[in-house]
Amino acid sequence: PVRFDGVGFGYRSGEPVLDRVSFEVGSGQTLAVMGRTGSGKSSLLGLVPRFYDVMAGRVMIGGVDVRDLDVDNLRRGIGVVFQDNFLFSNTIAANIAFGHPGATRGQIEDAARVAAVHGFIAGLPDGYDTVIGENGVDLSGGQRQRIAIARAVLLDPPILLLDDPTAGVDPQTEREIIEAMHSATAGRTTIVVTHRLSTLRMADRVMVMDHGRVVDIGTHEHLLRTSDRYRQVAQLQGADVADRTVLGLERGAE
Repeated sequence: PVRFDGVGFGYRSGEPVLDRVSFEVGSGQTLAVMGRTGSGKSSLLGLVPRFYDVMAGRVMIGGVDVRDLDVDNLRRGIGVVFQDNFLFSNTIAANIAFGHPGATRGQIEDAARVAAVHGFIAGLPDGYDTVIGENGVDLSGGQRQRIAIARAVLLDPPILLLDDPTAGVDPQTEREIIEAMHSATAGRTTIVVTHRLSTLRMADRVMVMDHGRVVDIGTHEHLLRTSDRYRQVAQLQGADVADRTVLGLERGAE
């Protein structure tokens, strides 16, 4: 499990980004984190693999403070997918194996299957040896993001961090990425930053942040009933029939 215990963090002294943040994600569970721009969501993710260190409180994995763990070993157990993941002008296999050049072709293909991109790659004339342009200019957004997910799960990490992986994509691309996320998060402790209802619904719990603090936490259904912020997000994105019933938005609902 991943636990934040009274965490405080800021990039500059006297300017807190996170203020007394506490929560726990159980082993194999998915926590979605949402909030307005500047609420500290991406900073929170960066504390888990120690891209930054806390200024107060503790971040723990399996009950151990991450500052007491070897950084290389810590990061090998964490897969990270950013909103924008850079792809190199190289083969698809080399892009998936970036950071782990010793990975076997079998491991690369297994990761691609988890990320729901193996079929696409196998259908290319040169398969995994297909050379792509810099930043994957000749790939769709969904293909690029699924390759990035394959890169993140290559060594089967127990923890997965996803930073708004479906931001700014069309509905078809979103569906492709959601399919990959469903597979990639299975059995892994996952924290995903998102504002998309489709991703929020797939999480075990959702945490709502505002100005560096946790203001609401609960299941999708619970927050629809109890959180004004969450309900507004659902309404803006057009909640499905089941959600609309919970929201009291169905025709004739009181």
